[in-house]
Order: sequence, then structure tokens, then C-alpha cells
Amino acid sequence: MSTPQPQTHQQAAPAPNWQSAPGTSYTSPIPITRTHLGHALTSEWTKIKSVRSTMWTLGVFLLLVVGIGLLVAANTDSNDYADVPYTIPAFFGLILGQICLITLGVLVVSSEYGTGMIRTTFTASPQRHRVLTAKLLIFFVVAFVVSAFAIGFVGLITSGMHGGASDNKWGGTVLMGALYVSLLGVLALAVGSMLRHSAGAITAMLGLVLVPAILPAFLMMSESLRTLGEKMTEYNAPNALAKIFELDSENGGGGSQLVLLVGVTAAAIAGAYALLERRDV
Repeated sequence: MSTPQPQTHQQAAPAPNWQSAPGTSYTSPIPITRTHLGHALTSEWTKIKSVRSTMWTLGVFLLLVVGIGLLVAANTDSNDYADVPYTIPAFFGLILGQICLITLGVLVVSSEYGTGMIRTTFTASPQRHRVLTAKLLIFFVVAFVVSAFAIGFVGLITSGMHGGASDNKWGGTVLMGALYVSLLGVLALAVGSMLRHSAGAITAMLGLVLVPAILPAFLMMSESLRTLGEKMTEYNAPNALAKIFELDSENGGGGSQLVLLVGVTAAAIAGAYALLERRDV
């Protein structure tokens, strides 16, 4: 016959009281600050200077503008600059170099969609318009500074090579030329934001730049389309840069072409903002 075991009574531990004492509130040890555009700008600056695509595209851009520019300058003499600015050699490099800025503008935004990192970006900064604004500002500043440096450097070297024989002011061509190609890059960024695909956006931008330069030759074969062809010739990117650099100043110095690009870029940016808020990541 087994001996009955003594019963032990275990008392349940009291539930912890998570309520704060009256009159007190919890304060997190982690500092909390309101985010603003400056944080987004810092983030985008870190991104654009860290990726290899920026170094490659800007490096090739400088190589084309400065290299071709100095090559052209070496094959000219002082008499060639009697009535034109010293920055004209940079024009020939910009014809190809603008493609580099277009490519970089697309990659600034589309590469994040391609890798899926845009989800992390929008999680860290739910205000999507702030992210796009930061991308636009950082890219424009970088593109403008690099473009102005390249054009100005070519102008200075050309002036030194030919003894400063011309009294023509060429500072305006530096600013307007850099502004034009930088706006092309900003337009590419907006298109990249809308299409979210690197190859598609780059192809669309190349078509926008190259087709107006080629198509007028066919349009002018028809009398009914001749006017359209002439306007397209006047406002396409190569001829716009030619007017800015005073290679063709019959219809002004490229001011109307620059205004048109500003309008087209503004419309593309507005479309990018609208689609950004309406679509899922």
C-alpha cells in the first residue's frame, strides 16, 4: 500500500503591472527627430557618390567633352575665334557627352526599382515626393557643376592656346550649355521614374534626342510637312547646343530652345510626381 504524497500548493506569480504610475509617461532613450528634405538630400548624395555608375558616366562625359574639345582646339588657329567664343570646341564633345548625363539621370532612379531597394528607400522615407525631389536636386547640381567645369576648362585651355585673341564673352555659353545638358539629364530622370525600367527609359530618351535630329530630312521631302521639319530642325538638341555656342546665331542664342526644354522637363517632372503617388512600389 503506497504512502500518500503530501500535496504542495504552488501559488502563481503575480502578473507584472505594466501600467505607469499616475502622472508619469514613458520616454524612449532613442532620440527622435522629425525628418525633413535635408535628410533625403543627404541620403541621395550618399547614393549617387557611392555607386560605380556615377563615376563611369561622369568620367566618360569628362573624357568626351574635354578630350574632343582639346583635340578640336589643337586643330584650329587664332583666326577661327575672331567672332566666336573659345568654348566652341566643347560643343563637339557635348554632342556625345549628353548621352552620358541622360544615362546617369535614368540610372539614378531606375536602378533602385531594378534591385528592389526602392522599397527600403520608401520605408525609410514614406513621403515619396520628398525622395523624388531630393533625387532631382542632387542630380541637377552634380550634372550642372561637372558640365560647367568641363565646358569652362575647354574654354580656358583654348584661350591659352590661341593667346586670347578674341574679345567675345564666353561665360554665357558655359552656363547655358551646362544648363541645357543638365536639364536633359533631369528629363531623363523624370522619364526613368515614370517608366521604372532602365533600358526602356534610356531608349525613350535617345529617341527623344536623336529622332528630331534625323526625321526632318525625311519630312522636308514633303511640301505639307516641310514646316514641321524646319521647326524640328530648329529645336532639336544638337542644333539647340549649336545656337547656345553661337555656331548658328541667326535665330537667337538658344534662348527659345532652352525655354522649350524647361517646359518639357517641367511637364515630365509633374507626370513623375503624379504617378509616384498613385502606383504601388
